[in-house]
Amino acid sequence: MIPVKSSIGLIGLAVMGQNLALNIARKGYKVSVFNRTAQKTEEFVKNRVKGEEIEPHYDIKDFVESLERPRKIILMVKAGKPVDDTISQLLPYLEPGDLIIDGGNSHYLDTERRFKDLTEKGFLFLGMGVSGGEYGALHGPSLMPGGSKKAYSLVEDILLKIAAKTEDGPCCTYVGERSAGHFVKMVHNGIEYAIMQSIAEIYHIMRDVLDLPTDEMSDIFKEWNSGELNSFLVEITYKILKRKDEETGKPMVDVILDRAEQKGTGKWTSQAALDLGIPTPSINLAVVERIISHFKEERTKLSKLYNKRRSALQKSEEFLKDLKDSLFFAMFMAFSQGMWLISEASKEFSYNVDLFEVLRIWKGGCIIRAKLIDTLRRYISDENAHLLESEEVISLLKERIGSLKNVLKVSIENEIPVPVLSSAYNYFMSLTEERLPANLIQAQRDFFGAHTFERVDKEGVFHINWEEGEIG
Repeated sequence: MIPVKSSIGLIGLAVMGQNLALNIARKGYKVSVFNRTAQKTEEFVKNRVKGEEIEPHYDIKDFVESLERPRKIILMVKAGKPVDDTISQLLPYLEPGDLIIDGGNSHYLDTERRFKDLTEKGFLFLGMGVSGGEYGALHGPSLMPGGSKKAYSLVEDILLKIAAKTEDGPCCTYVGERSAGHFVKMVHNGIEYAIMQSIAEIYHIMRDVLDLPTDEMSDIFKEWNSGELNSFLVEITYKILKRKDEETGKPMVDVILDRAEQKGTGKWTSQAALDLGIPTPSINLAVVERIISHFKEERTKLSKLYNKRRSALQKSEEFLKDLKDSLFFAMFMAFSQGMWLISEASKEFSYNVDLFEVLRIWKGGCIIRAKLIDTLRRYISDENAHLLESEEVISLLKERIGSLKNVLKVSIENEIPVPVLSSAYNYFMSLTEERLPANLIQAQRDFFGAHTFERVDKEGVFHINWEEGEIG
């Protein structure tokens, strides 16, 4: 009897890969799996496969031959060279029309290169962002595939079945051409950086100005999560603050070193934004704060040279509301910056991204899922990508500006760094300022570098000799 071939293959059996393979198999598909080290495959099959139709392979040729044609293979390997190495391993055994899907956090320019190279060789390729962590991979992630529509059509049924579900449908859509999927996932992560830093700054104020115990902070975040701030990141924050360390009995968060790691997607978002000329200050400063956090020794030395002025503020419902409103404002601005960047990239790179659809698939499964997304979807469009060109939105934000100002004032008085909360305020104030002081900067540029300037009263480009004439 000829064995039934697998519907899809998956390479890379770290936890994300294992969970995605299990998710696919539990939706009724036979899955072939392969890992660079055979031991990892053996352990996965022995410890986690419980009746699912998952077929292990220990030779790349056998793995490829186990798949029905056109072959569909998901790569869940580390971004960078490992992706290229795995593709090189596969190519001798693939045939034109076969599909490779990169499900890692690859840089969008790498995806662009791979798409071009594989397309020229007759293969299909999708760069697919996967968000939701280990839990999402197993129970339903948010999926952001980009490439050709032909490639997407080969796996659409599978992806829609394994994706997270909301009242608006599966959290998966064809994102756009070529590297669009990985670009959108990159920006998703940039927004994630900004929201995480915003929450951390609110926590900092609660801890060092209000002097609240972690249990009480947890209760506050839990209450916020039941309202307009409902989101995955606020939810995990209250759960983290409630957790105790089994060894010391202290709050778990208090025994964790204040040094935050990063894998690069936030930095890539900032770099892309600078290249495309789109302002993303909240994302940029969230990346900077992670970098600063790494200088623990320097911070410890400097803290002894500069004694911070801290005066405990009495907790009040009014100030807690200020904190809540400030977090809402900062979250809104993080999405504003991210969506504007996606919109500009879509135009620049001809991705044809549907912004409304991107927000829809972020409603479930992914790390930045939030109730706020329903509000954003009411106002998003190609003409209003930054989400601010609406009287209703301006009114929504205006109601919270007083709270944000008060939180910034208290932070300054108590010398608490709040770069992302501050950036949210300044981003909004800059965009709503008809006349910025950039005219002086342009005059300075023309003075020292003859860079020219435009005038407000007539058309054309001008330069003057600034050293000549009367200086009053």
